[in-house]
Amino acid sequence: MRLLNSPFTRQPSVTPVGPSHTPRALWPPLDFSLGALACCGACVVTNPLEVVKTRLQLQGELQARGSYQRHYRGVLQALWVVGRTDGLRGLQKGLTAALLYQGLMNGVRLGFYSYTEAAGLTDAPGGSLIAGAAAGALGAFIASPAYLVKTHLQSQTVAAIAVGHQHNHQGVSSAFVSIYRREGVTGLWRGVNGAVPRVTVGSAAQLATFSSAKDWVARAQWFAPLSWLTALTAAMISGVAVTVTMTPFDVISTRLYNQPVDEFKRGRLYSGFVDCLMKVCATEGIMGLYKGMTPVFVRLAPHTVLSMLLWDVLRQRALLYAH
Repeated sequence: MRLLNSPFTRQPSVTPVGPSHTPRALWPPLDFSLGALACCGACVVTNPLEVVKTRLQLQGELQARGSYQRHYRGVLQALWVVGRTDGLRGLQKGLTAALLYQGLMNGVRLGFYSYTEAAGLTDAPGGSLIAGAAAGALGAFIASPAYLVKTHLQSQTVAAIAVGHQHNHQGVSSAFVSIYRREGVTGLWRGVNGAVPRVTVGSAAQLATFSSAKDWVARAQWFAPLSWLTALTAAMISGVAVTVTMTPFDVISTRLYNQPVDEFKRGRLYSGFVDCLMKVCATEGIMGLYKGMTPVFVRLAPHTVLSMLLWDVLRQRALLYAH
Protein backbone atom coordinates (compact mmCIF):
# COMPACT_ATOMS: atom_id res chain seq x y z
CA MET A 1 0.00 0.00 0.00
CA ARG A 2 1.57 3.30 -1.09
CA LEU A 3 0.62 6.55 0.64
CA LEU A 4 1.02 10.10 -0.65
CA ASN A 5 3.65 11.95 1.37
CA SER A 6 4.21 8.94 3.62
CA PRO A 7 7.66 7.64 4.56
CA PHE A 8 7.05 4.82 2.14
CA THR A 9 6.17 6.90 -0.94
CA ARG A 10 8.62 6.34 -3.74
CA GLN A 11 7.75 9.44 -5.81
CA PRO A 12 8.52 13.08 -5.01
CA SER A 13 5.52 15.36 -4.46
CA VAL A 14 6.01 17.31 -7.71
CA THR A 15 4.58 16.94 -11.16
CA PRO A 16 6.84 14.50 -13.01
CA VAL A 17 8.20 15.38 -16.41
CA GLY A 18 7.77 11.81 -17.53
CA PRO A 19 7.85 8.27 -16.20
CA SER A 20 11.46 7.74 -17.13
CA HIS A 21 12.64 10.98 -15.52
CA THR A 22 11.48 10.29 -11.97
CA PRO A 23 13.67 7.91 -9.94
CA ARG A 24 11.78 5.19 -8.13
CA ALA A 25 14.50 4.76 -5.51
CA LEU A 26 17.52 6.56 -4.20
CA TRP A 27 21.11 5.42 -4.57
CA PRO A 28 21.35 2.71 -1.84
CA PRO A 29 24.28 4.29 0.09
CA LEU A 30 22.36 7.59 0.16
CA ASP A 31 19.16 5.88 1.31
CA PHE A 32 21.19 4.13 4.05
CA SER A 33 22.66 7.47 5.16
CA LEU A 34 19.29 9.24 5.25
CA GLY A 35 17.69 6.46 7.31
CA ALA A 36 20.63 6.51 9.71
CA LEU A 37 20.58 10.31 10.03
CA ALA A 38 16.84 10.44 10.67
CA CYS A 39 16.91 7.82 13.43
CA CYS A 40 20.03 9.29 15.04
CA GLY A 41 18.20 12.60 15.32
CA ALA A 42 15.29 10.89 17.05
CA CYS A 43 17.71 8.95 19.29
CA VAL A 44 19.20 12.11 20.81
CA VAL A 45 15.74 13.16 22.02
CA THR A 46 14.57 9.77 23.29
CA ASN A 47 17.80 8.35 24.78
CA PRO A 48 16.93 9.32 28.41
CA LEU A 49 13.85 7.09 28.13
CA GLU A 50 16.07 4.28 26.83
CA VAL A 51 18.28 4.64 29.93
CA VAL A 52 15.22 4.42 32.20
CA LYS A 53 13.79 1.47 30.25
CA THR A 54 17.05 -0.47 30.61
CA ARG A 55 17.15 0.13 34.38
CA LEU A 56 13.51 -0.91 34.85
CA GLN A 57 14.01 -4.09 32.82
CA LEU A 58 17.05 -5.12 34.90
CA GLN A 59 15.50 -4.25 38.26
CA GLY A 60 14.62 -7.36 40.26
CA GLU A 61 16.29 -9.70 37.78
CA LEU A 62 15.32 -13.32 38.54
CA GLN A 63 13.79 -12.28 41.88
CA ALA A 64 10.19 -12.75 42.97
CA ARG A 65 8.07 -9.62 43.03
CA GLY A 66 8.29 -7.84 46.37
CA SER A 67 11.56 -9.52 47.38
CA TYR A 68 13.89 -6.77 46.18
CA GLN A 69 14.37 -3.05 46.68
CA ARG A 70 12.76 -0.95 43.97
CA HIS A 71 14.97 2.00 43.11
CA TYR A 72 12.84 2.87 40.08
CA ARG A 73 9.04 3.05 40.37
CA GLY A 74 7.99 4.62 37.10
CA VAL A 75 9.13 6.75 34.20
CA LEU A 76 9.06 10.19 35.84
CA GLN A 77 10.41 8.98 39.18
CA ALA A 78 13.17 7.03 37.42
CA LEU A 79 14.15 10.05 35.33
CA TRP A 80 14.33 12.14 38.52
CA VAL A 81 16.41 9.50 40.37
CA VAL A 82 18.88 9.13 37.50
CA GLY A 83 19.16 12.89 37.05
CA ARG A 84 19.62 13.50 40.79
CA THR A 85 22.18 10.71 41.27
CA ASP A 86 24.11 10.62 37.99
CA GLY A 87 23.51 14.21 36.92
CA LEU A 88 22.02 15.41 33.66
CA ARG A 89 24.77 13.62 31.74
CA GLY A 90 23.54 10.40 33.36
CA LEU A 91 20.29 10.74 31.41
CA GLN A 92 22.31 10.51 28.20
CA LYS A 93 24.44 7.53 29.21
CA GLY A 94 25.44 5.33 26.32
CA LEU A 95 24.43 8.00 23.79
CA THR A 96 27.45 7.45 21.54
CA ALA A 97 26.83 3.69 21.40
CA ALA A 98 23.10 4.32 20.95
CA LEU A 99 23.79 6.62 17.98
CA LEU A 100 26.11 4.01 16.48
CA TYR A 101 23.40 1.38 16.93
CA GLN A 102 20.63 3.55 15.50
CA GLY A 103 22.76 4.56 12.54
CA LEU A 104 23.77 1.02 11.64
CA MET A 105 20.53 -0.75 12.46
CA ASN A 106 18.07 1.74 10.99
CA GLY A 107 20.30 2.66 8.06
CA VAL A 108 20.26 -0.99 7.02
CA ARG A 109 16.62 -1.52 8.05
CA LEU A 110 15.08 1.49 6.31
CA GLY A 111 17.43 1.26 3.34
CA PHE A 112 16.60 -2.42 2.81
CA TYR A 113 12.86 -1.73 3.19
CA SER A 114 13.08 1.08 0.62
CA TYR A 115 14.78 -1.29 -1.80
CA THR A 116 12.09 -3.97 -1.37
CA GLU A 117 9.37 -1.36 -1.89
CA ALA A 118 11.06 0.05 -4.99
CA ALA A 119 11.28 -3.50 -6.33
CA GLY A 120 7.53 -3.91 -5.79
CA LEU A 121 7.94 -6.70 -3.23
CA THR A 122 5.75 -4.93 -0.65
CA ASP A 123 2.78 -4.87 -3.03
CA ALA A 124 2.13 -8.59 -2.54
CA PRO A 125 -0.21 -9.68 0.26
CA GLY A 126 1.77 -9.57 3.49
CA GLY A 127 4.73 -8.17 1.60
CA SER A 128 5.05 -5.11 3.82
CA LEU A 129 5.08 -7.26 6.96
CA ILE A 130 7.63 -9.72 5.58
CA ALA A 131 9.87 -6.96 4.22
CA GLY A 132 9.75 -5.12 7.53
CA ALA A 133 10.63 -8.27 9.45
CA ALA A 134 13.51 -9.17 7.14
CA ALA A 135 14.85 -5.62 7.22
CA GLY A 136 14.72 -5.60 11.03
CA ALA A 137 16.49 -8.95 11.36
CA LEU A 138 19.31 -7.86 9.06
CA GLY A 139 19.75 -4.53 10.79
CA ALA A 140 19.69 -6.08 14.27
CA PHE A 141 22.37 -8.61 13.42
CA ILE A 142 24.75 -6.07 11.91
CA ALA A 143 24.32 -3.55 14.74
CA SER A 144 24.28 -6.04 17.64
CA PRO A 145 27.75 -5.14 19.05
CA ALA A 146 26.69 -1.50 19.40
CA TYR A 147 23.52 -2.52 21.28
CA LEU A 148 25.59 -4.74 23.57
CA VAL A 149 27.84 -1.83 24.57
CA LYS A 150 24.87 0.54 24.84
CA THR A 151 23.13 -1.78 27.30
CA HIS A 152 26.27 -2.17 29.43
CA LEU A 153 26.84 1.58 29.62
CA GLN A 154 23.21 2.50 30.32
CA SER A 155 22.96 0.04 33.19
CA GLN A 156 26.10 1.42 34.86
CA THR A 157 25.58 3.71 37.85
CA VAL A 158 26.55 4.20 41.48
CA ALA A 159 25.98 1.30 43.86
CA ALA A 160 23.09 3.05 45.63
CA ILE A 161 20.76 2.70 42.63
CA ALA A 162 22.51 -0.04 40.62
CA VAL A 163 20.46 -2.83 39.03
CA GLY A 164 21.69 -5.79 37.03
CA HIS A 165 25.31 -6.71 36.51
CA GLN A 166 27.73 -3.75 36.50
CA HIS A 167 30.40 -4.06 33.81
CA ASN A 168 32.24 -0.87 34.79
CA HIS A 169 33.41 0.16 31.34
CA GLN A 170 35.25 3.47 31.05
CA GLY A 171 33.67 4.41 27.74
CA VAL A 172 32.52 3.17 24.36
CA SER A 173 35.92 2.33 22.89
CA SER A 174 37.17 0.71 26.09
CA ALA A 175 33.97 -1.35 26.24
CA PHE A 176 34.53 -2.74 22.75
CA VAL A 177 38.19 -3.48 23.52
CA SER A 178 37.38 -5.08 26.88
CA ILE A 179 34.70 -7.36 25.43
CA TYR A 180 36.91 -8.34 22.50
CA ARG A 181 39.89 -9.19 24.73
CA ARG A 182 37.77 -11.20 27.14
CA GLU A 183 35.43 -13.01 24.72
CA GLY A 184 36.84 -12.57 21.22
CA VAL A 185 34.92 -11.52 18.11
CA THR A 186 31.97 -13.78 18.89
CA GLY A 187 31.63 -12.04 22.27
CA LEU A 188 30.70 -8.84 20.47
CA TRP A 189 27.63 -10.63 19.13
CA ARG A 190 26.64 -12.15 22.49
CA GLY A 191 22.90 -11.57 22.97
CA VAL A 192 22.18 -11.37 19.25
CA ASN A 193 19.84 -14.36 19.62
CA GLY A 194 17.57 -12.06 21.63
CA ALA A 195 18.09 -8.95 19.49
CA VAL A 196 17.13 -10.46 16.14
CA PRO A 197 13.66 -11.68 17.27
CA ARG A 198 13.16 -8.34 19.09
CA VAL A 199 13.83 -6.13 16.10
CA THR A 200 12.21 -8.55 13.64
CA VAL A 201 8.92 -8.35 15.53
CA GLY A 202 9.23 -4.63 16.27
CA SER A 203 10.20 -3.66 12.73
CA ALA A 204 7.42 -5.71 11.14
CA ALA A 205 4.85 -4.20 13.52
CA GLN A 206 6.14 -0.63 13.11
CA LEU A 207 6.57 -0.48 9.34
CA ALA A 208 3.29 -2.28 8.66
CA THR A 209 1.05 -0.60 11.25
CA PHE A 210 2.39 2.96 10.78
CA SER A 211 1.65 2.85 7.07
CA SER A 212 -1.80 1.28 7.53
CA ALA A 213 -2.74 3.54 10.46
CA LYS A 214 -1.74 6.69 8.60
CA ASP A 215 -3.87 5.64 5.63
CA TRP A 216 -6.81 4.89 7.93
CA VAL A 217 -6.56 8.21 9.80
CA ALA A 218 -6.26 10.13 6.51
CA ARG A 219 -9.35 8.43 5.07
CA ALA A 220 -11.28 9.15 8.29
CA GLN A 221 -10.53 12.86 7.71
CA TRP A 222 -10.02 13.62 11.40
CA PHE A 223 -7.50 16.32 10.57
CA ALA A 224 -6.69 18.68 7.72
CA PRO A 225 -4.99 17.09 4.71
CA LEU A 226 -1.23 16.55 5.24
CA SER A 227 -1.53 17.63 8.89
CA TRP A 228 1.30 16.52 11.17
CA LEU A 229 -1.43 15.30 13.55
CA THR A 230 -2.17 12.49 11.12
CA ALA A 231 1.38 11.18 11.43
CA LEU A 232 1.32 11.70 15.20
CA THR A 233 -1.91 9.70 15.59
CA ALA A 234 -0.58 6.96 13.32
CA ALA A 235 2.62 6.82 15.35
CA MET A 236 0.66 6.49 18.60
CA ILE A 237 -1.37 3.62 17.15
CA SER A 238 1.81 2.03 15.81
CA GLY A 239 3.49 2.61 19.17
CA VAL A 240 0.81 0.59 20.97
CA ALA A 241 1.16 -2.31 18.53
CA VAL A 242 4.95 -2.29 18.72
CA THR A 243 5.00 -1.94 22.52
CA VAL A 244 2.65 -4.87 23.14
CA THR A 245 4.41 -7.17 20.68
CA MET A 246 8.02 -6.15 21.29
CA THR A 247 8.33 -5.52 25.06
CA PRO A 248 8.76 -9.21 26.05
CA PHE A 249 11.48 -9.58 23.41
CA ASP A 250 13.00 -6.30 24.60
CA VAL A 251 13.23 -7.54 28.20
CA ILE A 252 14.83 -10.81 27.13
CA SER A 253 17.24 -8.98 24.84
CA THR A 254 18.33 -6.59 27.62
CA ARG A 255 18.88 -9.49 30.04
CA LEU A 256 20.94 -11.50 27.53
CA TYR A 257 23.10 -8.51 26.64
CA ASN A 258 23.77 -7.42 30.21
CA GLN A 259 24.45 -10.80 31.88
CA PRO A 260 28.01 -11.56 33.04
CA VAL A 261 30.01 -14.39 31.47
CA ASP A 262 32.12 -17.15 33.02
CA GLU A 263 35.66 -18.25 32.20
CA PHE A 264 34.28 -20.35 29.34
CA LYS A 265 32.65 -17.25 27.77
CA ARG A 266 29.17 -18.54 28.60
CA GLY A 267 26.41 -16.51 30.20
CA ARG A 268 26.21 -16.98 33.96
CA LEU A 269 22.45 -16.42 34.13
CA TYR A 270 20.98 -17.59 30.83
CA SER A 271 22.08 -20.07 28.17
CA GLY A 272 19.94 -18.49 25.46
CA PHE A 273 16.63 -16.97 24.42
CA VAL A 274 14.34 -19.81 25.52
CA ASP A 275 16.20 -20.31 28.82
CA CYS A 276 15.86 -16.60 29.62
CA LEU A 277 12.16 -16.65 28.74
CA MET A 278 11.48 -19.65 31.00
CA LYS A 279 13.50 -18.30 33.94
CA VAL A 280 11.88 -14.87 33.84
CA CYS A 281 8.38 -16.39 33.75
CA ALA A 282 9.22 -18.84 36.55
CA THR A 283 10.74 -16.30 38.96
CA GLU A 284 9.12 -12.97 38.05
CA GLY A 285 5.83 -14.11 36.56
CA ILE A 286 4.45 -13.35 33.10
CA MET A 287 4.42 -9.62 33.91
CA GLY A 288 8.19 -9.78 34.30
CA LEU A 289 8.27 -9.85 30.51
CA TYR A 290 6.54 -6.46 30.48
CA LYS A 291 8.91 -4.60 32.78
CA GLY A 292 9.64 -1.13 31.44
CA MET A 293 6.59 -1.22 29.17
CA THR A 294 5.59 2.38 29.93
CA PRO A 295 8.93 3.95 28.94
CA VAL A 296 9.02 1.66 25.90
CA PHE A 297 5.73 3.16 24.73
CA VAL A 298 6.58 6.73 25.76
CA ARG A 299 9.84 6.42 23.83
CA LEU A 300 8.43 4.65 20.76
CA ALA A 301 5.75 7.23 19.94
CA PRO A 302 8.05 10.28 19.60
CA HIS A 303 10.85 8.13 18.15
CA THR A 304 8.53 6.79 15.46
CA VAL A 305 7.20 10.26 14.62
CA LEU A 306 10.64 11.91 14.58
CA SER A 307 12.42 9.15 12.68
CA MET A 308 9.66 8.56 10.12
CA LEU A 309 9.05 12.26 9.48
CA LEU A 310 12.76 13.10 9.29
CA TRP A 311 13.31 10.19 6.93
CA ASP A 312 10.37 11.30 4.81
CA VAL A 313 11.59 14.91 4.56
CA LEU A 314 15.19 13.94 3.82
CA ARG A 315 14.19 11.39 1.18
CA GLN A 316 11.75 13.76 -0.52
CA ARG A 317 14.46 16.43 -0.71
CA ALA A 318 16.90 13.92 -2.15
CA LEU A 319 14.35 12.67 -4.69
CA LEU A 320 13.55 16.24 -5.75
CA TYR A 321 17.25 16.94 -6.19
CA ALA A 322 17.72 13.77 -8.23
CA HIS A 323 14.66 14.68 -10.32
